[in-house]
Amino acid sequence: MRDLPWPARVYLVAVIGAAAALAVRGVITSGAPVATEDLDVLLVLALLFLVCESMPTLLNVEQFAVSVSFSASLAAVVLIGPEGAALVGLTAVVSVRPGLPLIKRLFNGAQFAICGYVAGRVYVALDGQVGVPQVNAFDDLIGPYAAATAVFVPLNIALTLTMVGLATRVRATEVPMRGMVQFLLSYLGYGTFGLLVAGLWATVQSISAVLVLVPLFVARWAFGQYHAQQRSYDATIAALCQAVETKDYYTRGHCTRVSLASSMIAQEIGMRLERVRAIRYAGMLHDVGKLGVPTKVLQKDGPLTEEEFAAIQLHPMRGLEIVRGIGFLDEAYAGIMHHHEKHDGTGYPMGLAGDEIPEFAKVIAVADAFDSMTSDRSYRGARPVPEAIEELRKSAGTHFDPVMVAAFIRALEREPWQPPRRVEPPPDPAEAPIKDHDDPTMPIQVVTGS
Repeated sequence: MRDLPWPARVYLVAVIGAAAALAVRGVITSGAPVATEDLDVLLVLALLFLVCESMPTLLNVEQFAVSVSFSASLAAVVLIGPEGAALVGLTAVVSVRPGLPLIKRLFNGAQFAICGYVAGRVYVALDGQVGVPQVNAFDDLIGPYAAATAVFVPLNIALTLTMVGLATRVRATEVPMRGMVQFLLSYLGYGTFGLLVAGLWATVQSISAVLVLVPLFVARWAFGQYHAQQRSYDATIAALCQAVETKDYYTRGHCTRVSLASSMIAQEIGMRLERVRAIRYAGMLHDVGKLGVPTKVLQKDGPLTEEEFAAIQLHPMRGLEIVRGIGFLDEAYAGIMHHHEKHDGTGYPMGLAGDEIPEFAKVIAVADAFDSMTSDRSYRGARPVPEAIEELRKSAGTHFDPVMVAAFIRALEREPWQPPRRVEPPPDPAEAPIKDHDDPTMPIQVVTGS
């Protein structure tokens, strides 16, 4: 707990205190949270919860994992009421997940207890009957149960994300709101497993938990496969970026920063989650075509010949050739191919102008130029962020799409840009190559002839 920032500590104590208060209240008002005849139900549901909670699925956000254990808590809402659902949630404290610190166990148990109790109160308030449902009365449970699920799931996500944000300072770009909406909807769907447990209990009793374990673990497997696939995609992109930056050493880290800036613009203009992910990939791979440009051209000191500059101008098309077979890139192809087009039609490789330029390319063009200006180069130091923003404003309508420039400036006002660490200057700056096809204020020098 010493490693937690003080706001996270206060929040942690508040959540655990609230759960403890609920437990005390249950004992005072009813003497025992669960009736003696329901102890077997409590035991089975707690075991189901513990099995699922001990084997969660890791997400792409650092130190963040999810499980489908909440279905057992929702089943407890129907079978043993609010207090029983809170007790089932408290089982998270004894989770056998490897490496999980006690402080996280306490928080998980407390927040699950709160969610179960609140959902149970909603269920009872809407005339939901607590106990093993009768077959002819099962339809009457659906409405109250749906309402309880609609309360439990968002409350669970809100409590967890608040703690994650306070403890790890996860940025909004890492947990996008559109992604959370999709995540919320999928969780609401998995909540139906709790109703299935309650319904089956009327006929097969405790065996219902075993029957439901199969689809629950299928759901867990699906979660894991999806995020494993995303990690595989990210690893593929990172490997390609590493290859580019090994060849063109003066732009180390450039691909990652362009990807981040592109995502900021995409979210600001309201792109869907799938398109934000695609443009993040496009930003990472926008210069992958440099792999098809001779190394001696990329690392040449001084001005380029016309033939060498033509080779540089071909790198967007080379990039498209390299990644064409990677199916998950989707719209990223357009961003890679056209990110050096200019709004006034003077760019390359096809001289597109205005609305002819794909949206992805417009976004990456702004992000690309901004990072180039705010990064150290072998021939100059990084420009201050305000100066780079002013250059974007000056070039809006000629070099860049004005809408994308305005969106990026708004995004920077909410989330200040962190320029890369300063690098050591070359031994002899006078001999450094003065060339940068990404920086609009420092174009490549081209000489006529060979």
